Order: sequence, then structure tokens, then C-alpha cells
Amino acid sequence: MSHLPRIVLTPGEPAGIGPDLACVIAQQAWPAEIVAVADPQLLRARAAQLGLPLALHSADLGKAPQAQPAGALAVLPVPLAAPAAPGRLDPRNAAYVLETLRCAADACLAGQAGALVTGPVQKSVIADSGVPFSGHTEFLAEYCAAPLPVMMLATGAAPPLRVALLTTHLPLRAVADAITHERVLATLRILDHDLRARFGIAAPRILVCGLNPHAGESGHLGREEIEIIAPALDAARRAGIDARGPLPADTLFTPTHLADADAVLAMYHDQGLPVLKHAGFFDAVNITLGLPILRTSVDHGTALDLAGSGRADAGSLRAALRLAIELASTSAGERGGAVHGGA
Repeated sequence: MSHLPRIVLTPGEPAGIGPDLACVIAQQAWPAEIVAVADPQLLRARAAQLGLPLALHSADLGKAPQAQPAGALAVLPVPLAAPAAPGRLDPRNAAYVLETLRCAADACLAGQAGALVTGPVQKSVIADSGVPFSGHTEFLAEYCAAPLPVMMLATGAAPPLRVALLTTHLPLRAVADAITHERVLATLRILDHDLRARFGIAAPRILVCGLNPHAGESGHLGREEIEIIAPALDAARRAGIDARGPLPADTLFTPTHLADADAVLAMYHDQGLPVLKHAGFFDAVNITLGLPILRTSVDHGTALDLAGSGRADAGSLRAALRLAIELASTSAGERGGAVHGGA
């Protein structure tokens, strides 16, 4: 590692397993300063319920980061709007969840933290509070003024499976209309740039899914591949991006094809993510590309039924933290810059 990073962590929905996972990961030492952006009393109560020792101290973002010892956690306090009970959603705390994200993003934008790691949020309860919210990716993009965020998930296995999404949290009816030449090309530029700058891949090889079955079957099952996707891939290749396709999604995710790929670009959420989560659910990490900050996340939801039970698996959060620490330690100075150049 080139330096000791500071990682800000938002546990997410207070009624879900996010606070549990924060308490669990605090039980081990980390080669970074982990700062939980949360209500300290929430963390104390959840640690007590789980029977875990947890010493909290106030974070000082103006000082150099200090490695986190086992059993301790630095906290940037944000107060809950209402008492939180495991498994019981309360729309009054939606504002709390969003404020933790703003505070954490501000620390990264100000250079006080090297990366943001997010725990799971409950989109429905935020919407029920009257705030339009389609997900972390879109919220952080708007807050950070990023024109085109790209969601990419990666497994922890070697070699990793990396799947980026052209569209994210859209109804299936809206997907085809969202696929444009400009969006495909801009997404490929961001994906290629961040694979190089953040992951150290000198010449990324990207496989691109078609939208329709059999990638349109030469136009008989849809013309998006012929009229939109293929011309955008031609433009990407002229720009020096190794983008291959469009390929049928039902055969692209086979070992023969993946052996020659660094990432896959899927056209929509449920085209690519079921395969990835089957391959590595408990060690998969969500990474947002195209932001001026580094953000990783768990790849699962709030699991309200497990909150406070001690049965929640912290594997995905550990993987998200490890990747955030690795990327923050090795790619300082690379964030931002040309990431948005193609958008």
C-alpha cells in the first residue's frame, strides 16, 4: 500500500442489517481508518443486541488516518430522526439515511476520505417518505454532479467476474428507450477509463451483450443491435476501446467467452446481475464508475428479517471494504479527471 487510507462507511437503513454489519466488521483490525457515518447510539444498541464489544470514538477528519484496531470504530455522528428497531421500517428515518450519504460524499469530495463504502438502503421507505429515490448510484451521481454513473459489480474470485450495466433501476418497459448510441458509447468510455485508471488493466477487453434474445437474430427479434448497439461499438473501437459484440447474453456468460474478457457490459439490471450473484453472492462488490469519488457497496439488500439476529453474513461488506482500501491506496490522484470525458 502506498498510504494509509480513510474509508467512510454508511450503514444504510437503520432497521436493516447495515448496522449489524458495521459492528461485525469492527471486530477485526483493518489497514485503514474506518469511519462510520451514523448515529452512535444506533451502533451501540445494535452491538449490545448482538453481544459484540464496540468502542466508539469521534472521528477527526482533519488528522492523518489511523489504522483501526479490532473492537473499535471511529464515528462521524448523524442523529436518527426517530428511534430505530431492527426489522421495523420508519419513513421518518429516510432523511437520516440520505444525510449520512451526503456527509460521507462531502468527506470524499473534500479529500478527507479516500473512498465511500455503502451499506444497504431500503428504496421503498425512502420513497414512502416523499423523496424520489431510485438507488445509491443515481443519488450519488446527482449529488456529485456526475453526468453518467455506471454501476459495475465484481466477484472476489480469481479471476473476478465484472459486470457493468448500461441501465440500472428502470422498469423493463423503459429499458429499450433508454438504450441510445450516445449512452452506449459514453458508458464504454467510462468503463474503459476506470478499468485502466482504478483497476490497473492496461488494455481492457469488454464483452457487450445484445438487448434481444440471440442479440436480435439478424434483426428478426429486434433491431436495437443493428441500429444502435453495433454502430456505438464501432465508434468505441475507433476510439481505441476493445469492445466486442453485441453478443447473445445467454451464451456470453460461459467460461469460453469470459476467459478472454476483463468486463461485461449488460444492457439492463436483470440481464447481468443474476449471473454475477450466482457466481459470488457473498463476496461480490458493487462499484460506481464515472463519479469524482470512489464508491463501493455491498451487493445485497437490507434483510430486515435478519436485523439484530446475529445471522447476517458480512462477507460482501468485507469485500467492499477490502476493495475500497486497495483502490484508495493505489489510485490516489487518478480519481475524477478524464472519467467524464466521454459523457
